[in-house]
Amino acid sequence: MAVPAPSPAEQPAVLPDGGLTLLVIEDDPGGSLSFSELRGTAGKPVRVRTARNLTEGERLLTDDVQCILLDLDLAGVECLPGETDDGFETLRAVLRLAPRQAVLALVPEGDAERAAEAVRVGAQDYLFRDELDARVLSRAIRYAVERKRADLAQWQLTQSRLTAQENARLERGLLPTPLLAGSDLRFAARYRPGRSRALLGGDFYDTVRTPDGTVHAMIGDVCGHGPDEAALGVELRIAWRALTLAGLSGDELLSTLQQVLEYERADEEIFATLCTVDIAPDGRRAGLCLAGHPAPLVVRSGQAPYLLPQEDGGPALGLLPHARWPRRQIELGGAWSLMMYTDGLIEGRIGEGTQRLGQEGVVELITRQVKEGLRGEDLLDAAVTEVRALNGGELTDDLAVLLLDWG
Repeated sequence: MAVPAPSPAEQPAVLPDGGLTLLVIEDDPGGSLSFSELRGTAGKPVRVRTARNLTEGERLLTDDVQCILLDLDLAGVECLPGETDDGFETLRAVLRLAPRQAVLALVPEGDAERAAEAVRVGAQDYLFRDELDARVLSRAIRYAVERKRADLAQWQLTQSRLTAQENARLERGLLPTPLLAGSDLRFAARYRPGRSRALLGGDFYDTVRTPDGTVHAMIGDVCGHGPDEAALGVELRIAWRALTLAGLSGDELLSTLQQVLEYERADEEIFATLCTVDIAPDGRRAGLCLAGHPAPLVVRSGQAPYLLPQEDGGPALGLLPHARWPRRQIELGGAWSLMMYTDGLIEGRIGEGTQRLGQEGVVELITRQVKEGLRGEDLLDAAVTEVRALNGGELTDDLAVLLLDWG
């Protein structure tokens, strides 16, 4: 049976004076062995505790013990289910009881095969009884303790990497895949969570095309930046997609989303802003609903980029019971680009002062980049890069930007 791995928090104890504590489990600890001259780090004496059997050893195994010297000839213990009695059941029992302590196996003279097997089972090292003296044992204890530290550090690093990889796969799976089959609309998005080493933040977005040819796009922002907010953002996005495919839109959809948020949020202070756009099949018109969210920006050939109307929007979801979100009809024309974004794009600082970029700053930035001939993916990349540069580095807030192009 495999010895259970220690938890990530477990490490060999470090005594305040830098000394070492050794637990000796041997049926005759006061016989052939002498421990009075043992020296640990910096020449400090090694504290020694002795036990005649495993029961005594378990009682003496406290947090300040860093190393255990186990006599493999000690009377064995009963095997656990799945284990075979190969003479190492006592060693396995000690390893289970002491997952963060170094273990030295004491073997009979010249029994190299058994000594090597003890290391394979899990001991840090072995010692032959006839070669045992204070100098050899002192060195072996120090080596075993440091090797155990290294083993635990490597185990923790491996576990951290596996956890990070698993989280990354999970978070990538939670990011949306646009459902735009059959539409002439082109879609691009950029997403940057504010949390360090995260792939998913409290911002969320989605785009789907319903059977009548209408393209529905949404972008939102849950207040806060932690994993709970990221999870709530995913729930709201999935709920929005399901409700949209079920035929809901406008005020009816947002009212239902507010109920979802109220049921799922951790406390009543949590709210979410939202912007939804439903684009007619011919691409010339769209319906706009704002729930406390910044208005999208429109780029049309021959015109300066401009913001859609912010007036007549409703409050953020989760703020007011029985709120309403009017749907505003927007004329887009034959060829256009529509940029939807979260406040991470507009709340970055300008230089070292306190001034924020703001919506007007983003309009000026996009106007200049459009004049330089940037479109689509290139426009998004340039916009996000310049916003970060103006901020003097990475943005602290989550950021999501969508760009929908028609014609």
